[in-house]
Amino acid sequence: MNCYLIGTDVSHSRSPAIHAAFGRYAYGLRQLAPDGLASFLETEDFDGLNVTLPFKREILPYLDAVDPHAAAIGAVNTVVCRGGKCIGYNTDYLGLRGLLERAGFELRGRKVLILGTGGTSRTAAAVAEDCGAAAIIRVSRTGREGAVTYAQAAASCRDFDYLINTTPVGKTPEPDACPISLAPFSRLQGVADVLYNPLRTRLVLEAQARGIPAVGGLEMLVRQAAASCALFTGLPVAEQTVRAVCQRLGRELENLVLIGMPGSGKTTIGRLLAQKTGLRFVDSDEEAASVAGKPIPELIREAGEAPFRALEAAVLSELSRRSGLVIATGGGAVLDADNVRRLRQNGRLIFLDRPLSDLAPDDAHPLSDTQAKLTALYAARHPIYAACADRTVSGFPDPQAAAEAVYALWKEDK
Repeated sequence: MNCYLIGTDVSHSRSPAIHAAFGRYAYGLRQLAPDGLASFLETEDFDGLNVTLPFKREILPYLDAVDPHAAAIGAVNTVVCRGGKCIGYNTDYLGLRGLLERAGFELRGRKVLILGTGGTSRTAAAVAEDCGAAAIIRVSRTGREGAVTYAQAAASCRDFDYLINTTPVGKTPEPDACPISLAPFSRLQGVADVLYNPLRTRLVLEAQARGIPAVGGLEMLVRQAAASCALFTGLPVAEQTVRAVCQRLGRELENLVLIGMPGSGKTTIGRLLAQKTGLRFVDSDEEAASVAGKPIPELIREAGEAPFRALEAAVLSELSRRSGLVIATGGGAVLDADNVRRLRQNGRLIFLDRPLSDLAPDDAHPLSDTQAKLTALYAARHPIYAACADRTVSGFPDPQAAAEAVYALWKEDK
């Protein structure tokens, strides 16, 4: 059995890994030109398809039949071919509904704002309607197809309770983009973003910073894939298997980002942690030195701190777009709020909290190469590390113990 994901931008897709975990068929990616759908359907041999942007509506005329539920939504993301007939389904519905339910988002009697007017937005509207939402408004740049514009939403939808993003804005390779500011929406009780790369979009991070529960789309992806698998094979996927795949994929994709004072052992602990988790280890200072063509202490002493910070930000921006890493950061990485935000998109920040008495001045760290500098640096930075950290590890007697403690968090938090 041969199955594929088709779309115009599938290079970052996690779908092959998910379907491989179900272990029932071959599954590949087919990146098509915007006008390449017809040619693919006419020339390729396949048993099943998953369909992503921009073909969820465009594929409808090419199908022999469409499941009534998918027809009502007006979008197809799964195609099954049997007996020479291609039938379209919408498993995004099950994926999104499962994501919202697992997040504890209660839409009944609530007002729901949906960003986008494409196929996935239609799915989101169907989910909201079936969940008993009191009002459903879709938002687009043009305001066509019964939607309101973003400016109109900010002005007239301030009392909405839930927001669902179905646009590609904020997706890698442009993770700094955000489809809308949440500032006008003071009553939001939850935000869901169907995007999963990065794991936490800028929209999700803004919501969390405002104390609003927010979820990304990784679990939606797994749940719709499970429903597609059941259609491809005729065999259901157990809920236990779905949960296990979500947990495993989350561990494999999320970066573990070590922050803390110079000399706190981030590099040593990071290497040990990489061995335990199977993730790849990267030291951001080593990466920066490689780009600079000289050791970081030499760069700082020659040119000052500012050029190094600019280089460090560029290196961290690149690393933050990758996944499955243990990243040992420089001691000052968290001084830049943009660094922190970007690292959080695909990572969890772990503060290795060692007391000042355990640290020592070191010529390898020009900003803390005397006891006086070290003491002042500790006083200034410790509160910043604590505020940035998702989790803190302290009181560890040696690097091995610290690595064990972080590993335990990595296992526990999933």
